[in-house]
Amino acid sequence: MEDARSHITGYKTYAYIWACLLLLTGLTVTVAKINFTGFSVLICLVIASIKALLVLMFFMHVRYEGAFLKGVILLTIFTLTAMIGLTFSDVWYR
Repeated sequence: MEDARSHITGYKTYAYIWACLLLLTGLTVTVAKINFTGFSVLICLVIASIKALLVLMFFMHVRYEGAFLKGVILLTIFTLTAMIGLTFSDVWYR
């Protein structure tokens, strides 16, 4: 068993993650205003994925969970990525 105190994250870490999330939100808005032809949506989705990963790991404490739950989350993310990829391929080849 792990000690519960090993899961305590300091306020400074949360402040850094929050600042990162704010910066990534600003980057998303900036990318949305600039025309990157067909890649604007893809870039915004990558930034959103990074933000979701930060929230999952730090605010939802997934980094302290076991291998099974991490595997289930990775399977879910892979399935979502496949569905979004199939949707993009359908739109691109119309």
